[in-house]
Amino acid sequence: MIIRSAPELRKRFHEMAAGDIFTGIISASPTKAAMLIDLARRGVHCLPAPLAQMLNGSKAAQATVLKEYMLPNTAVITRRKDLFDLIGHYNRHQVGAVITKEDRMHCGRGVRRWDGIETLYSFMGLDETSYPMVVQPFQDHLTDVRVIIVDDFIEAYVRFNPDNFRANISAGGESRPYELDQNQEKFCRAVMERAQFPFAHLDLHIMADGSYYLSEIALNGGIRAARIKRADLEDKKQAVIDRLIENLT
Repeated sequence: MIIRSAPELRKRFHEMAAGDIFTGIISASPTKAAMLIDLARRGVHCLPAPLAQMLNGSKAAQATVLKEYMLPNTAVITRRKDLFDLIGHYNRHQVGAVITKEDRMHCGRGVRRWDGIETLYSFMGLDETSYPMVVQPFQDHLTDVRVIIVDDFIEAYVRFNPDNFRANISAGGESRPYELDQNQEKFCRAVMERAQFPFAHLDLHIMADGSYYLSEIALNGGIRAARIKRADLEDKKQAVIDRLIENLT
């Protein structure tokens, strides 16, 4: 049996057995993790993989699993104690301004800048509705690059905004084409392999000294500044899924 969408999966969830295939993406919900774990336990093949589906859309999950690829001193905060413990760590490392990324907020709307970790802690002492979140040192000078990878197709472009440190195109940002070097492409593909993404929209932050780090990764994302058309991109993604299905049958 091959199930190709989340609505169909929910209808036939209890019918699926070892060797069956699910090729859709389960949207965020309180039952998502349980469904993916149960499918894996029953031997059902999920494309994309359960790990990729759990990381997709969750900044906190990504920073937990993919921390080694992210900016040094990136931290996942799930409760007040985590934030309190981070104060000493950041002060020891002379971290000044910080940014927070609210989980499951997109298009830059969940990204906030704070003068320092103490300011953030003081605010969160009054309002704890933003947990979980990711905290990182604020970087004033960096190049924000969106990378789209599907099999051997690669397109990348720089996103920038002179009026807002958030470079998202939806936040008024602009763009220009960018050519990844071999090491940057290798880095992106290593992230994809670790996260079990068959294709990806990755955001890289390239520092002034030439070092680079993963900001976020998604199975689907905005392509407003890309040259490729959405329909063509979806065809390429479907070809990857079709090949994976063929390898399983």
